[in-house]
Amino acid sequence: MSEKHVDEISGVETTGHEWDGIRELNNPLPRWWLWTFYACIVWALGYTVLYPAWPMLTEATPGILGYSSRAEYAADSTSAKIAQGDILAKISQSSLQEIVADPQMNQFAIAGGASAFKVNCSNCHGSGAEGSIGYPNLNDNDWLWGGDLDTIQQTIAHGIRDAVDPDTRIADMPAFGEMLQPDEIRQVAAYVVSLTGTPRDAAMVEPGKQIFLDNCSSCHGEDAKGNRELGAPNLADAIWLKVNGEAEIAEQVRAPKHGVMPAWQARLSGETVKQLTVYIHSLGGGE
Repeated sequence: MSEKHVDEISGVETTGHEWDGIRELNNPLPRWWLWTFYACIVWALGYTVLYPAWPMLTEATPGILGYSSRAEYAADSTSAKIAQGDILAKISQSSLQEIVADPQMNQFAIAGGASAFKVNCSNCHGSGAEGSIGYPNLNDNDWLWGGDLDTIQQTIAHGIRDAVDPDTRIADMPAFGEMLQPDEIRQVAAYVVSLTGTPRDAAMVEPGKQIFLDNCSSCHGEDAKGNRELGAPNLADAIWLKVNGEAEIAEQVRAPKHGVMPAWQARLSGETVKQLTVYIHSLGGGE
């Protein structure tokens, strides 16, 4: 630290601080800044007196006004529930078609369904319902069981292969590794890939087609376009649920993977299931 002196250019006395030959001028703070600073101190002191502020051993000081953010939230939450009560009761008593036809109920159901989806469904189907390997995309029109309102509600309410719900949807593909030879599995996989317009060796496709007709067409149909009554997917549209590529298709034929979707009627209210149904139906793929 050097001694204070007067700067030759500005005529202002320095503070005595110096770094690499640079001296700090001792300019006073602007009056407006000082008064603002003092006002903030006064405001802060007043705030700590009026509102909860100082932490104690078990709770904060309550403040003169006795304000509580928790009490305010509880009041707002109660008011919201009261406001929603009438329309929720109306949704409960209305069919899905009536909900969609009523602009107010439809808007409310889509908003409520979107919220419920983010909490309960997005972990598997994605935040945008785009799905992933093993979890269906809910934005397109490729449905295992159907995409109309009643069918979507049935799927949400009772789930897929739920261990408890007696009305759950069940579609189990047999393990063809116990019935077909490895070469036959590769051939049928080549045939399935060829259905999507991907060129494949005719020596693989032709026998694969016959194997498909003999073993797979009873569920997927002779044209391989699926059967919604059985939950059998369309194999001719290049939209794959559990696999991606010919080798994985062959593995799925050999030892199929079976996913599980929980039955949500045991976990959510009937009104919430309806709102989820309307929301998913509105995403673009609803029929």
